Amino acid sequence: MIVVLEKGVSLKDKASIVRLIEQHGGRLLVSELGDTTHIGLVDTVAQALADRIRVMPGVAAIRSEAPPYPQVSREYRETRSLVDVRDVAVGGSEVVVMAGPCSVESATQIATVAEAVADAGARILRGGAFKPRTSPYSFQGLGEEGLYLLAAARDQTGLPVVTEVVATEDVALVATHADMLQIGARNMQNFRLLSEVGAQPKPVLLKRGISSSIEEVLLAAEYVASAGNTHVILCERGIRTFETATRNTFDVSAVPVLKRETHLPVIVDPSHAAGDRELVPALAAAGVAAGADGVLVEVHNDPDSALSDGPQSLTLPGFTEMMGTLKAVADAVGRRIR
Repeated sequence: MIVVLEKGVSLKDKASIVRLIEQHGGRLLVSELGDTTHIGLVDTVAQALADRIRVMPGVAAIRSEAPPYPQVSREYRETRSLVDVRDVAVGGSEVVVMAGPCSVESATQIATVAEAVADAGARILRGGAFKPRTSPYSFQGLGEEGLYLLAAARDQTGLPVVTEVVATEDVALVATHADMLQIGARNMQNFRLLSEVGAQPKPVLLKRGISSSIEEVLLAAEYVASAGNTHVILCERGIRTFETATRNTFDVSAVPVLKRETHLPVIVDPSHAAGDRELVPALAAAGVAAGADGVLVEVHNDPDSALSDGPQSLTLPGFTEMMGTLKAVADAVGRRIR
């Protein structure tokens, strides 16, 4: 339920409404949309209080329809959110490119890739220390050692680091070393993990699950926000369909739909959508053209020898070439890439 207050409502009348809701144990969210105040109630107590609230001074209307994800919805925030990843703002006029290997394999590998992507214009370094893999026999990452290597690469290049966290017990450890915590597609509906990353202050990169709807990814973001952390970036990385020509099907329509539904930044991951490095630049360009606030790509200094996701990882020269294309597309749609 949404309570719409009259324009110019007094602070006293606003406080009275809030107090009534809180006295009955209701959870609420107050938002200023232009010159109108909205109070969103997200508990079952809302309907019981509706008749009392409707006649209170300062109330213009009550709307029973409300999005099930109030804190991340555009209904509750008129302006778009900027998410700061250390000194990099995601969600503004700049299209932020995040690049690096699927897995951190060695100090030499991550240092080489970090230097190359930084020189080509990447703004954030990605790399996996903990890797959830379909097969239990596949490389699972270096774990804590990988976090130290990512931190060393950050010190070397100045690039903030984003890496995946896969278990609730690892959240504090990963947050100590990373600048942004990634929730992967497999964990998008791991609700305990979502709440755990929501209880810490570092930004969260939330990937859409391979079989998840738009509403489901927004509800997953609401889990993070409801735990206290609204610094969330959404990522479209391809969904599972009947098509087998690509690893997943890149849902480019998700970008404008999400940007209509939420104030959160939206980025794309063409590497996991394509599964083939030859297709990555075209899908990345399509994402930027559709309005994505950033691009997340896998880059490796020797993809054919990579311990994970080699076929979809760009070579270092390939990444540099793609950056030129993305800059041109960004310019064409009124955005910029550094």
